[in-house]
Amino acid sequence: MSNKDAFLASIQKGYTFKGEHFKLGCAILDGEVVTGADVNLPLKTMNRHGLIAGATGTGKTKTLQIIAEGLSDASVPVLLMDIKGDLSGIAAAGTDNPKIQERYQLIGGTWSPSAYPAELLSLSDEKGVRLRATVSEFGPILLSKILELNDTQAGLVAMLFKYCDDNKLPLLDLKDFKKVLQFASAEGKAELEKEYGKISTTSTGTVLRKVIELEQQGATLFFGERSFEVDDLMRISDDGRGMVSILRVSDIQDKPKLFSTFMLSLLAELYATLPEEGDMDKPKLVMFIDEAHLIFNEASDALLKQIDTIIKLIRSKGVGIFFCTQNPMDVPASVLGQLGLKVQHALRAFTANDRKAIKQTAENYPTSEFYKTDELLTQIGIGQALITCLDEKGVPTPLAATMLVSPRSRMDVLTESEIDALVGSSKLVKKYSETIDSQSAYEILTAKLEEAAEKTAADQAAAPAKTGKTKEEKSVLDQVLDSSVARQVGRTAANMITRSLLGALGLGGRSSKKKSWF
Repeated sequence: MSNKDAFLASIQKGYTFKGEHFKLGCAILDGEVVTGADVNLPLKTMNRHGLIAGATGTGKTKTLQIIAEGLSDASVPVLLMDIKGDLSGIAAAGTDNPKIQERYQLIGGTWSPSAYPAELLSLSDEKGVRLRATVSEFGPILLSKILELNDTQAGLVAMLFKYCDDNKLPLLDLKDFKKVLQFASAEGKAELEKEYGKISTTSTGTVLRKVIELEQQGATLFFGERSFEVDDLMRISDDGRGMVSILRVSDIQDKPKLFSTFMLSLLAELYATLPEEGDMDKPKLVMFIDEAHLIFNEASDALLKQIDTIIKLIRSKGVGIFFCTQNPMDVPASVLGQLGLKVQHALRAFTANDRKAIKQTAENYPTSEFYKTDELLTQIGIGQALITCLDEKGVPTPLAATMLVSPRSRMDVLTESEIDALVGSSKLVKKYSETIDSQSAYEILTAKLEEAAEKTAADQAAAPAKTGKTKEEKSVLDQVLDSSVARQVGRTAANMITRSLLGALGLGGRSSKKKSWF
């Protein structure tokens, strides 16, 4: 048997699956595409997570697009974290060209254009479905993690959540939580200490400053109502294909805390909400995080630990997570070891550190009698990649240098008019576009302080002689009246409107049957 025949037999054996699968490309040996050496991806192991890596301009984003298309065709919903802003084209059909036809003459099969069912999502004022969660739903543990609090400060946050729970003070947005912090450090300190223990003014001040820092990165837009329901990420379109949800986060690259806040909430909600599924024929949801090095380089320790934990556990819920980054070494080793599918595009060897990274990358792939992996990593062309995945039994497939298929959707972004049309036809945009400001902790505590201030003023006017106090002497209630909080109440009282009080903390005014982020 010749070397080519042995290679063909190895690829066909390694990439032939009984269950549902889709074609990713055709294997290459000695620089030539080997006819019949199809490289397929089995849906059964797509919940084992994956990595798409390679230098800038080698085709990582197009590979992500190809895999997302294959999953959608198989009725698997997809969530794309579009950090660079170049994934929206999946909602429009691609355009044929001679290069595509030349590619398919080599790898076999036919190419046809197709637009995919897509939904645009946003954490900010970008066009699309607004994603929100209430502070109560986020919870004291995750909030303490994203604020990077120490144990004492985290204990204070937990105590304040307990106080709000006991006293029916809904925490819907950051304005509510800031008001509770201010109340706990001043007028309400004695009340809270009587029931819940000592409160450190230093701790409340530190937590408040960290909340303000989070606000400065745009978190005010994220916390509030209406809360996004995680089931809306796992929809099937009318034609039976999985919905592709594109989260446009290109405007928050310089706001790592906001992105960390979202990622923490999403991962926690998916894990807490979805039931255990065990081994499934195909995943329930696959999430792609483009430019993942931006997350790992800028994210807090809390997010990194959360990803490490979730990546190990969430596959049993039927969810796969794929990281797209420039260098595999950008991904922490504890996470990298959990990734079943690896798609490695070309790497550049400009420096000694680059050459060292290439050798380390080669060691992360199965050994091959047909390739010198470290040399091949610098030689493969655009639209080509080294691939290995897990077969249906969880065994790594042979390493295959692969010429990839072409995306069927547009390899470019949508125009503004196309975005407007997509957003205008979305039912979810209409569902989540309204910002609800229900009566919550801010309004309740403000009214409580205002009532105390009015009562003090009335008492002083009715019986000034009975008090026996001079102008220089002030009672506790006088101090409340003169406090900065009371003055703020006076400035905002004219703008207050009647709001309905939530029945219980965390319901957010929504039906208890619906699933929110938390």
